[in-house]
Amino acid sequence: MLRRYIPLVAVLALFVVIHEGTHAVVALTFDEFEALRVHPYGFEVIFRTPVDARAGVEWAYISGLSNLITLAIGYVLFALRRPLSTIGSKFARAMAYWVTVLFMLADALNLSLGPFIYGGDVNGIVRGLGISRPTVQIAFFLVLMVNRELLIHNVLPLYGIKTRHIMFRPLLKAQTPRQTRL
Repeated sequence: MLRRYIPLVAVLALFVVIHEGTHAVVALTFDEFEALRVHPYGFEVIFRTPVDARAGVEWAYISGLSNLITLAIGYVLFALRRPLSTIGSKFARAMAYWVTVLFMLADALNLSLGPFIYGGDVNGIVRGLGISRPTVQIAFFLVLMVNRELLIHNVLPLYGIKTRHIMFRPLLKAQTPRQTRL
């Protein structure tokens, strides 16, 4: 029973390594890395400059690049969804599914709805780009909704996943090709 959750746990660990690791590497390049903290609710990269003193485009890189990288990985796997969904190994197939889903949704959620709960990466992006927080949140909410529809219509069916859960009900109906008369 627990074996079926191993791919999900492995993908969550992979996500943390890539997301938080990117924050750390980019912060190191700008001499801003202070520490990595592990909390019961997750991981946090600590920076040298206090939040109120942060300014400059480097904060958009430090805070935002990790989100763009995980989304890009999700899009690459989305593009490869057909061959990935036919992998013979159950474990590899489950890993491909979970990486695609998590990487397409997690950071879009992190930047759109997450700031209402915990702030997070959006604050550095806003300070670095000099734009409003709602602008970032609305843009990534749209990304979240588009990615959700892409997954519902194109990924879940390939992996044989059928659900009636409200989170995975399509907002847009898939159009069937029309037959033309000759």
